[in-house]
Amino acid sequence: MDGQIDRKIDPDRSQRQEYFKDTALGLVSTKSFPAIVGTADMMLKSAGVILVGYEKIGSGHCTAIVRGRISDVRLAVEAGAQTAEQFGQFVSKLVIPRPLANLEVVLPIGFRLTELSESGSYSRLSNQAIGLLETRGFPAMVGACDAMLKSADVHLAAYEKIGAGLCTAIIRGAVADVAVAVEAGMYEAERIGELNAVMVIPRPLEDLEQTLPLASCWIEHRKPVMMPVSVKEKEQELIELPDLEKLRVYVEEEVER
Repeated sequence: MDGQIDRKIDPDRSQRQEYFKDTALGLVSTKSFPAIVGTADMMLKSAGVILVGYEKIGSGHCTAIVRGRISDVRLAVEAGAQTAEQFGQFVSKLVIPRPLANLEVVLPIGFRLTELSESGSYSRLSNQAIGLLETRGFPAMVGACDAMLKSADVHLAAYEKIGAGLCTAIIRGAVADVAVAVEAGMYEAERIGELNAVMVIPRPLEDLEQTLPLASCWIEHRKPVMMPVSVKEKEQELIELPDLEKLRVYVEEEVER
């Protein structure tokens, strides 16, 4: 019909809505991207919550959003807030026991992670340690990336911009390589411009990995296996066996010499 939007109904959306129904909402806000990733990592490892994603509102402010049972969310938010305070990047925190449906529809607090996980693609950098280095100014980040890649066997996965001139380089590799690379990048960033924050996460969980940006060169799309539409079975010919009682039996007699 004219003037109306044709909306396709997702059969799995109602199931996801039912799953998140009556689950608590937890938010922790920080002033840098490495800090929010480290905060989210601690929230996931401290309680049974689901990381929905991040919300970046500019000026370097980032918020991690988690869902789960009220007790798990309270525990995760407290652990995340303490971690952010240790980094010196804590801004605010919030726990809502049962968010209303209107919040679910308007705000990105429900289904973002589920939709990302159903994209049908995966990364060759999965299950590797994560290193994040944030600078104020793009040249400092580029110089730090060059130093990190030349100092250890690591890969530049992506970079993130969160406003206020803050840029974060994200590298992946073995834990030791990532630690060495981040240290080298810190010196180079301070030489060129301003270093704002760093973070190394040895064993990232799957929920955390799916919320981090990733350059398209590292994404591999699963290809469907090509199978024939129909397979004709080979016709088998039935052979009638003879009657064993009517067969002659030959007995070899020993010849006496």
